[in-house]
Amino acid sequence: MTERSILPYCGSPPLPSTLWFRWNADPILLAVLVAAAWLYWLGSRRAARTPAVGTQSLFYAGWTIAAASLISPLCALSVSLFAARLAQHMILALVAAPLVVAGRPLEAYAAALGLGERPAAPARPFFAALLFGAMIWLWHAPVPYAATFASSSIYWLMHVTVFTSAFWLWSALVEPSRGAGALMPVLAGLMSSVQMGLLGALITLSPRAFYAPHALTTMAWGLTPLQDQQLGGSIMWVPGCIVFLVVAMFGLRRVLEPARFLAGLVGP
Repeated sequence: MTERSILPYCGSPPLPSTLWFRWNADPILLAVLVAAAWLYWLGSRRAARTPAVGTQSLFYAGWTIAAASLISPLCALSVSLFAARLAQHMILALVAAPLVVAGRPLEAYAAALGLGERPAAPARPFFAALLFGAMIWLWHAPVPYAATFASSSIYWLMHVTVFTSAFWLWSALVEPSRGAGALMPVLAGLMSSVQMGLLGALITLSPRAFYAPHALTTMAWGLTPLQDQQLGGSIMWVPGCIVFLVVAMFGLRRVLEPARFLAGLVGP
């Protein structure tokens, strides 16, 4: 994670023939990943209530997927292709983050650090969705996006803010809600689906390419810059829109089930 003044964090644009050899062995990144897994393991054993094996498995699955997206050749490919960078972001936000959330890591980390029970914090799904949407739109705007290629610090600021905002959003979406706030996770899911679909559509349907870092790097992969951009936009548009829509529908079902139960008790 050291500053690079010439090359992007993931190095020079790879060629198809060399991509498999372009693994990211950044020692600081590897140390952070190992520390995250080790602290979770330690906290799971120190916690007053040991997480179920299934819960721990979900965390380790999310950790593995996040680690793979950052150290695999996908890192190098994201220098050449906008679509690869979008795929990396969707893997982190739509796959790794919800799995890590399901593993309940905050409780384990609190136990590992001797902080006792983690204080209950309001989920605030609306604000979580707002922050996540802001991060997605910010880092896929042309100027901030280009800045991540000129500075490793900005590159990691992008990844950290995207992942942590996704973590908060998924925590809010899966948190059981009752009473007047029961619909908020549903609305947050719908808002996230709409904003992901809208941004993905704008990127896909744009008549020109506007991501300068990829102006000269896509041809080796058989794509024009515009085709690469359209592919990337589709990766955000379709999965991002569908995943959050499905989550919102499940949340709506959870809200409606008690109402149906009560209606059955009352009768016609």
